[in-house]
Amino acid sequence: MSRVFSTIDKIKPAYDLAYKIVLFLCKLLLIVDILITTIAVAGRYISFIPDPSWSEEIILTCMAFMAVLSAALAIRRNAHIRMTAFDKFLPKRLLKFLDIISDIAVLVLAVVMIVVGWRYSVQIGSKGYYVSMPNLSRFWMYLPVPVAGIAMFIFQIEVLLDHFKEFFVKEGI
Repeated sequence: MSRVFSTIDKIKPAYDLAYKIVLFLCKLLLIVDILITTIAVAGRYISFIPDPSWSEEIILTCMAFMAVLSAALAIRRNAHIRMTAFDKFLPKRLLKFLDIISDIAVLVLAVVMIVVGWRYSVQIGSKGYYVSMPNLSRFWMYLPVPVAGIAMFIFQIEVLLDHFKEFFVKEGI
């Protein structure tokens, strides 16, 4: 069994790369958000700087991407809020089993986000347009959900495999 997990551990660099890509995308979106917000605020108070009418909708779209992608990043770091008050009273194997159940639930949520989010993006998003940019489809407003679902799925698979490894492989082997 440990040979199976050592083989699976060889794909860790792929998870690292996916994490770095999503983190870079979040940083890039934050920079874009700050720049557009700065221009919009300056445009309201400084007469020779134009206040772009599209700024608010683009800022909100960038924030939506950042919110759901950063939540996906938290999965890999195990940084989500969780109930740990009773952890010290439960047997270790039961805790590992409950972690696996939780991982499967999050995996199901990721699949729902991918499927339903994509459906919404294509169906509802394609029917509307940004108010300030009539040539830009609202597809981009709904796209963060399936994209984050993909990131969540990738990171949750890694966490689930790690929990299976803890459950099935004895320490020190």
